[in-house]
Amino acid sequence: MIILKNLSLRRSAKVLLDNASVSINPGERVGLVGRNGAGKSSLFALLNGTLHEDKGDFSIPSQWRMAQVAQDMPETTESATDFVIAGDTALAEAQAEVTAAEESDDGERMAHAYMALHDAGAHDAQSRAQSLILGLGFQVRELNQPVNSFSGGWRMRLQLARALMCPSELLLLDEPTNHLDLDALVWLEAWLKKYPGTMLVISHDREFLDAVTNVTLHIENGQLTRYGGNYSSFEDMHAEQLALHQAAFARQQEKIAHLQDFINRFKAKASKAKQAQSRVKALDRMEKLAPLLANAEFTFEFKEPQNLPNPMLSIDNASFGYPPPADAPPGTPSTVIVRGVSKSVFAGQRIGILGANGQGKSTVVKTIARTLPVVEGEVLEGRGLNIGYFAQQELDVLRPADTPLEHMIRLARDTIANGGAGQFSSREQDLRTFLGTFNFNGDMVKQAVGTMSGGEKARLVLCMIVWQRPNLLLLDEPTNHLDLATREALAMALNEFEGTVMLVSHDRALLRSVCDEFWMVSKGGVEPFDGDLDDYQRYLLEESKRLREEIKQAGKTAEAPIAKVEPAPAKKPVSSGKIKSLKQKLERLEKSMAALQAEKASFEAKLGGTLSVEEITETGKQLQHVVDELAIEEGEWLEVSGEIEALEAVGA
Repeated sequence: MIILKNLSLRRSAKVLLDNASVSINPGERVGLVGRNGAGKSSLFALLNGTLHEDKGDFSIPSQWRMAQVAQDMPETTESATDFVIAGDTALAEAQAEVTAAEESDDGERMAHAYMALHDAGAHDAQSRAQSLILGLGFQVRELNQPVNSFSGGWRMRLQLARALMCPSELLLLDEPTNHLDLDALVWLEAWLKKYPGTMLVISHDREFLDAVTNVTLHIENGQLTRYGGNYSSFEDMHAEQLALHQAAFARQQEKIAHLQDFINRFKAKASKAKQAQSRVKALDRMEKLAPLLANAEFTFEFKEPQNLPNPMLSIDNASFGYPPPADAPPGTPSTVIVRGVSKSVFAGQRIGILGANGQGKSTVVKTIARTLPVVEGEVLEGRGLNIGYFAQQELDVLRPADTPLEHMIRLARDTIANGGAGQFSSREQDLRTFLGTFNFNGDMVKQAVGTMSGGEKARLVLCMIVWQRPNLLLLDEPTNHLDLATREALAMALNEFEGTVMLVSHDRALLRSVCDEFWMVSKGGVEPFDGDLDDYQRYLLEESKRLREEIKQAGKTAEAPIAKVEPAPAKKPVSSGKIKSLKQKLERLEKSMAALQAEKASFEAKLGGTLSVEEITETGKQLQHVVDELAIEEGEWLEVSGEIEALEAVGA
């Protein structure tokens, strides 16, 4: 059990917890909620020993192992699989002991070391790690790529996989969904539901919290309040408490006003001075109930578009992708991700764009937003189309060295130069005032954007979009850095928006509340998705299950979906003899792997019996040799399988 009793916690001069008490029982799944800056991450720092309490008592079982996602960006040439395996601290310790035991030439120590290595799961460590990696959206061909070959968001996914790989009794997750798309998020939810230990989660995704937590811990005004139930249950109970408290506060204010009125009327009269003085003392003694009216929530709205072309877009047999690099030889073709798209987008539509990672959702949005050229076909725009684009990475449209005010001044000048008109004039004071409506006040308007938090950058992008008064909103993961209150404000603003919305998001609450139809980007095309988000989640889980079964039948133990092979851009003649040769090699590998699996099972069974120290040592060595051989052949099997699939796709 984790116990905080009369605990106070500071960071610099700021008091985060003030005489707070709470208990967390083993096996509970706790959602930690509260405003930004309330102290959620600092409470995690207390739990992991980075911070220490200033006053009070704090205890956590000493035998509990803890796992959490490292926030640093790993820079290593280690393969993705090896990097994640290294997260299994128990396995690393067992392997180190085997090495030390072998060097000591102590037979009994070696026997115990090999048994500990087996108990730590050395025989299936690779498959467990690859299951996590594939579940979080990587493709088979990326399993052995070096970590530093991936972008920042993908490296953070590897950090998450590494934390999940670590055996633990306490799991701390701080915004684990920020770098995930919807298919990886659905997989993570399913994994966390099976986690047997105690879990604390910080997240701004209400559906994720509802799915994986059964207790909610609310940090507010230096206090910790425990609520039984998930986030939705907490909201209902907290709203009821606010209403009750506000009624009590209103009654108290009436009493204070009555006392003050008496004092004001009679304090100057000698005959009433004593009574007036007693009421002054009563007023002083009265416990002041703090008005629990929430601090002014961040709200905004999209102004009515100046016009609504219909259709807004006509897409005719278009292919979307990326042009060749600038240094590519002349004649190098573009890379096509999605092809043959014929769609119309009409005024007032609210379209959610679904699809697994890497299928081309962002490519479609970037092409419509004009940041990528159309590879083939046409994207015809309606007359007067005015696009508001929220890029998945806010810095795609922000300049880190510039201030919010400089961004707004440049936007206003560009809009006027292009013959458009913003919501307000380009006068600096008007732009300052407009920034203030998005909580950029005082010195913040002259703060470099590169020094701001992710949430502040996201608010600035929203501010710039609203000012442009668009009639088509293209939003690519707009909620990644927004807290729950701002997500609610965005949902409300989008529901009141009179133009057209095209939305890519892993926030299911936002998709449910805003979108009334869905497009699926899959297998190199774009098709309507006939169903709702629940249907889509079922589709993802069924697809995951089907692909897992395929892996198991092929001699694999991975527990995650393998990404589909992308369609080949061009067809070339394929030698049937080469495919036949590869299939024969695959068959030989499968037979060899089956034999190794049987041999491994035999050694494991033998270790479970009664053996002498010498026999345990020898059997442990033999088992480790078989495990190593099996890992090599499994890797070779994956390579050959991938080569066959690629050749068959080309020749199809």
